[in-house]
Parts: sequence; C-alpha cells; structure tokens
Amino acid sequence: MKSKETLGLTAGALLLAVSLLIPSLLAGVVTLPIGPFTATPTSHVPTLLSVLLGPTTAGIVGLGSALGFFMRLGPLVGMRAAMHIPVGMIGAWLVRKGVSFPLSLLAIAPVHAGLEALIVLAFGFSLRDAGMVVGVGTLVHHAVDSAIAILIWRVVYLRTPLADLGKR
Repeated sequence: MKSKETLGLTAGALLLAVSLLIPSLLAGVVTLPIGPFTATPTSHVPTLLSVLLGPTTAGIVGLGSALGFFMRLGPLVGMRAAMHIPVGMIGAWLVRKGVSFPLSLLAIAPVHAGLEALIVLAFGFSLRDAGMVVGVGTLVHHAVDSAIAILIWRVVYLRTPLADLGKR
C-alpha cells in the first residue's frame, strides 16, 4: 500500500471514529432541541471533512454518524443523520470534479437541509416543522460546521499529503 493510500485510510478511519464519538459524548448533553430538530455542535464536521477523501470514505463516515446518533438519540435523529451519507458522497463527487472544498460545502447545504426535512415528514411532523424548523435549522447548523471544517482544512489538511487524495 502506498503511503498516500495509508494516510487516506488512516484519516478516514479517524473521521469515522470521531463521527461515532461526537454523538456518544455530546448528543443529549450539548444538543439544542427544537421540535423535531436537534443540533449537536460539530456533528457534521467529520462528514464534511471526509468529502476530501472521496465518495466511499464520505459515505462510510456518514454511516458512522447515523449509527452514533441512532444509538444515542433514537430513530428520528438517526435517520436524519443517515442523510449525511448521500450529502457526503455528493460533496466528495463535487470535489473530485474540481469544485473547491468551500464551494462544495455550500452546494450541498440545501441538499442536506432538504433531505433532513423530508425525513421528519416521514415521522409525521408537519410541513412547517419540516421546512421551517428542520430545514432552516439544518442550514444554519451546516453553515457553522462548514466554517469549522474549512478552518481545519486550511490549518491541517492543506499542509499534508492528503491534499491530493480527493482528486483521484
């Protein structure tokens, strides 16, 4: 295995571990609940960073997030977190196509919000709760976590050999 592949595998495994740890340690403790919407600080950051490592890694990290939230906060939040799987994979695809990381995060924000809003409709919540509470709440949460991910990307990622991995 080449050193860049090893580095990518290691980075992906660490992001997966963090995506499982955040709900285990923070969910319910520092979570902001508003109806069917919950915001756990930094919960999107591992998925957002994983888009730099490719669609498969992003999907796996999103799955870790979903499992962590499902175990800690139940099926509604777990299913909302499962939307991190397609969101991360779409973001990774955009990065692979040459879209900058910050612009990719901006592009997937409405997809993220829309998918999470659709999930709560399936659980019987009103259109108002889905759109105004979950949709808008997810957009704000995504923006805050995107800012954190971009900061980490600028400080750490761009200064390592990982910078070339997402472009495979």
